[in-house]
Amino acid sequence: MAPKTRRAATVAAEPAPPKRSRKSGKAVASDGGASAATALAAAKADKIASREQQQQQQPGQPSYYLMKSEPDVFGIDDLQQRPGQTEPWDGVRSHQAKKVMQGMRVGDKAFFYHSNAKPPGIVGVIEVVREAYPDHTQFEKGGKYYDASSKPDSPKWFMVDVKFERQLARQIPLEELKRHGAEGGPLAAMALIKYGRLSVQPVTAAEWEFVLGLEAKAPDDA
Repeated sequence: MAPKTRRAATVAAEPAPPKRSRKSGKAVASDGGASAATALAAAKADKIASREQQQQQQPGQPSYYLMKSEPDVFGIDDLQQRPGQTEPWDGVRSHQAKKVMQGMRVGDKAFFYHSNAKPPGIVGVIEVVREAYPDHTQFEKGGKYYDASSKPDSPKWFMVDVKFERQLARQIPLEELKRHGAEGGPLAAMALIKYGRLSVQPVTAAEWEFVLGLEAKAPDDA
């Protein structure tokens, strides 16, 4: 069987975009309260992502992120089998996640996170090897990620190329991360804990080092 590619990957972790009215182009809400809550959550996630991204960027130092993919569609083993162990991170259809990706620079690091898994969690480390450029899947008519409103001269969606660096000695499950994300804990402000649905998230240097420190500990001791 040929190795899987990100092209087939789903983005179930991201909120679906609002429906549009054919007349006005404005968002149409089936439930005003739910729509307002979703918009507020998205706005908060955007602010958190922007603030944390600004805080972590230091001259000469990499920035850190967390990127989600479903292992039964495209997992870290699939990335390891790709030519050059490199793959475009395509299919992202969240404006918040897109903005985070557009801030990535070559040499930045990210945790590879298996979502919709049993259990979900961080399984490895990857490196950004190409900065944001237009996601080709938005122009593929009939494809899952086709966006008729996006044009080649004004693309809406972007992707980065990532390269496999290593698998962790053990998976760090979400449940374990949440224990350290309790109020006052070292991961209390982590985007994964506060805004879990975002598929591409910033990670602070302190959070990065803390999570890597969990790798060598037994789950019961972490």
